[in-house]
Amino acid sequence: MAESTYSNRLISFNTIDVNTMIKGKKSIGNWLNQVIEKEGHELGFISISLCSDKHLLKINKSVLQHDYYTDIITFQLNEKQGAIEGDLYISIDRVKDNAKTLKLRWGDELKRVMVHGVLHLCGYKDKTKKDSELMRKKENEYLSLL
Repeated sequence: MAESTYSNRLISFNTIDVNTMIKGKKSIGNWLNQVIEKEGHELGFISISLCSDKHLLKINKSVLQHDYYTDIITFQLNEKQGAIEGDLYISIDRVKDNAKTLKLRWGDELKRVMVHGVLHLCGYKDKTKKDSELMRKKENEYLSLL
């Protein structure tokens, strides 16, 4: 399957091995930039790649040595102090399954996963219960801006 790309210069949307269309890429890019600014950072460049479970599992195993499915993997690539730069790899399969389980539209769950990745790039963690609760609070706060 061919890759497709959309870019608003600072945020790039790509598909790797899925045939998924995202509506409102420009407004999503502007929203994510707004999140970064509200967190006191500057947007450098973010690449958001949508892929299958299979592709993301391959990345998870080869790069992170994790043998399990996940909805997102975030790689921070900051080169400039204060500028947010990174790659977000998102499994559309996980997003759709999560949305079904949570009884949400998959597009809404996709936005939650995107902002989750951006919050990681801004320095938020989610390994402890306290950190996870703060992350969820921030996700909800920024989702309300849409």
